[in-house]
Formats: sequence, structure tokens, C-alpha cells
Amino acid sequence: MNNISLIDYGMGNMHSIAKALEHVGGKVQLVKTPEELSHASRVVLPGVGAFRDCAATLKASGLGEAIKEKCAEGTPFLGICLGMQVMLTSSLEFGLYPGLNLIRGTAKHFPESHPERGYKIPHMGWNDITFSSEKEIHPVLKPLKNQQVYYVHSFYCAPENPDHIQGVCSYGEFPFASAIGRDNMMGVQFHPEKSQRAGMALLEAFLKWNP
Repeated sequence: MNNISLIDYGMGNMHSIAKALEHVGGKVQLVKTPEELSHASRVVLPGVGAFRDCAATLKASGLGEAIKEKCAEGTPFLGICLGMQVMLTSSLEFGLYPGLNLIRGTAKHFPESHPERGYKIPHMGWNDITFSSEKEIHPVLKPLKNQQVYYVHSFYCAPENPDHIQGVCSYGEFPFASAIGRDNMMGVQFHPEKSQRAGMALLEAFLKWNP
């Protein structure tokens, strides 16, 4: 089914990701309440902004609990950029704030030495995504083999279980999780809607994914 519930919490770039999902055949519904999410067949949580504000809005609206319920039911879920970070247990972005705890771990800041070594924060622009040779590439990520994708972020995801890391990128010789996932849940640190053909291929793979 190509019906996609796109979580609209008032901070993400809804237009760009909605158009990208429609471009690959998705039928997009913007969701602002838990009731609207109850019949979702696929869920996408985009993200632009601060972790604290995003997590607080999801909690206050009831959407956070609704997302966790849909994930527990086995509904395919995709978190994008900040949406991936909110999947984790917590974030250290300007304090310590709780996330959805879909995947145990913490969002952390890049090393303080990066700027003085010439690596600007945020990490912005085209960069790689690489995969472990010891396990099969996740079906949603297979179109990205040997491709580059577009990143804009100051924090990175550090899952507690390394098995939940599905793809890796390096910035300033510092490796971080470019994609995380388990079961029916996938998160990507980059922006598919800004990653041209590679990003469209990933979104199309998400539509076809049957975990």
C-alpha cells in the first residue's frame, strides 16, 4: 500500500518531502492528530529544527504515543534527519531531552575539535553512505550503494546496539550512523528529498518495503 501518513508537527519542511513521496507514487496525508494516524499503513516523520521542541510537540499532541503504537503494530516507519534522532532514547542537544525510545541510544554533538580542524558544523552537503561487508544491506537502503546523499545536521545518532546501525558516514575522519533501524523502523540522517535520484530511489524502496 502506498498510503503514507506524514507527521506534521509544525516544524518540518512538509512540502518538499510530500512532493518527493508523491513523485515516487505515494499517496500522502498530512497528520496532525493521533486519531488521523490510527489507520496509517506507512508513517514518515520528517525533521527540521530543535530536538527539544520536536519531542515536546509530539508528546503534547499525543502523536509521540501514537507513533510508538503504530511501530509496535508493525507499521513501516521512516524517520528523516531530526525525525531519525527523535527515534532514540534521548538527545544531548542543548541539555538532556527524552526521545521516543524506539531505538535505544543518544543523539550527540560532533566533536568540539571539528571546527578548529576545518570541518564546519553543521555537517552540510553531499557525502557518502557506506555499508558493512558483514551483513546484507537493508532493503530500504540498497539503492544507495555507491551513491552520495545530502546531509544537514549538527548532531549524530549513537545507538547502544551496533546491530541497529544500518549505514555509516564519516565527517572529519569521524564515523557516525547515517542510517539506523530495526524490525519495521528505519531512520536516515540525510535528506532524501534533497538527494536527487538516490533519495527518490530510497523513498521508492520504502514504499515497497514489507518488513
